[in-house]
Amino acid sequence: MSAAIDDVLALVRPDLQAFAGYSSARSAAVQGEIWLNANESAWANPADATGSSRRYPEPQPLALREGLAALYGVQPQQLLVGRGSDEAIDLLVRALCVPGRDGVLVTPPVFGMYAVCARLQGAPLIEVPLVDGEDGLRADLDAVIEAATARNAKLVFLCAPSNPAGSDIGLDEVERVATALRGQALVVVDEAYVEYAQRPSATTLLAAHANLAVLRTLSKAHALAAARIGTLIAAPELIAVLRRCQAPYPVPTPCAELAVQALQPAALSRTTERVATVIAERERLLAALPGLPGVRHVYRSAGNYLLVRLVDAQSAFDALLAAGVVVRDQRAAPQLGDALRISIGSPQENDRVLAVLSARRAAA
Repeated sequence: MSAAIDDVLALVRPDLQAFAGYSSARSAAVQGEIWLNANESAWANPADATGSSRRYPEPQPLALREGLAALYGVQPQQLLVGRGSDEAIDLLVRALCVPGRDGVLVTPPVFGMYAVCARLQGAPLIEVPLVDGEDGLRADLDAVIEAATARNAKLVFLCAPSNPAGSDIGLDEVERVATALRGQALVVVDEAYVEYAQRPSATTLLAAHANLAVLRTLSKAHALAAARIGTLIAAPELIAVLRRCQAPYPVPTPCAELAVQALQPAALSRTTERVATVIAERERLLAALPGLPGVRHVYRSAGNYLLVRLVDAQSAFDALLAAGVVVRDQRAAPQLGDALRISIGSPQENDRVLAVLSARRAAA
C-alpha cells in the first residue's frame, strides 16, 4: 500500500479503521435456487408486477456500478453508490470526523447539507466565505488552505460548480488545495452540476491525489432526481471503509434498474442534447435578465441555474409565484439578502420567467 493511501486511511476515525460493519444476507457470496437466508416473503406483493421487490437489493448493484464507472471514466472499485450525494456527504463526515475535534470546512453561501451533516456529527464547522468580485462569487482557495491547516479540518468541501453562486474552480486550483492538505484533510469536490460546466472532471486528478474525492449524481443533468442515485468516487481503500459504514441496502432495485437504462447510449445521447439546450438557455437568460426592471446583478454560472440580485426580491418572488413559477429564495443565505436562484427550465418556461419580470415596475 502506498504512503499516500496510508495517509488517507489515517484520516478515518481510529475506532472505524478496522470496523467490519453489518454483514447483510446479500453480502455473502453464495448462490442457490431457494433463498431462505434473509427472512423475505416467499410470494410477491400483489401490487408488484415483476415480483422483484420481495427480495432485498444488491448492496452495490454491479450493473449500475459498471455503468457509472464507464460514464465517469473510473474503475468500479473506486465507486460508492448511495441515496443521492447527501448520503455520501453524511458517510464522509461520520467516518472521518471525531465529534468535537475534526472540522468540516465549507465555503458559504453553498449547499447546506455539508453544514447539516457536520452539526449532526458534532464536527466543528469552519466557514471560509466566497468572495464577491468582478468575476463572481468565488472561493478564496488561499484562505481555504490557511483555515483548514490552522483549524484542524478533516474534510474540505469544494462545490464546483458552486450552488447557488454558479462559480467554478479550475482543476489546477483543486490540485493545489489537495497538495497543500495531503496528510491532513480529504478534499471533496462536489460536481453535481459539472455536466453544465463543459470541463473535465476532478476524477482526472484522483490517480495523483489520494486525498481527493469527487461527488457525482444522476439527479441533475440525467433527470433522475427521484431515483436518488449519487456516487462518491475516491481511492478504493477509502471506498471500502465507507462501504462498511453504509446502511445494508442503500439502492432500491427499481431505482438501480432505471439508472442502468439511463446509462445506455440512446439515453446518454438525449441527455447530452438536453444539457446543450440548458447551456444555451442559461446564456440567453444571462443576457436578457440584466436589462429587466429591478434586476441589480446576474452572476455568470457554470451550473443549470442563475443567481440574481434584485432591488425587491420579495416582489419578484411573489410575481413569479403568482404566475405559477417557483424559484429558490436565497435571502437567508450569507451575502445573499437580495437574491433569488432561478433554475434553467425549458425555453417556454424561461420565456415565462422573462415575461413576468419584464412586466414588473422597477421598485422605488
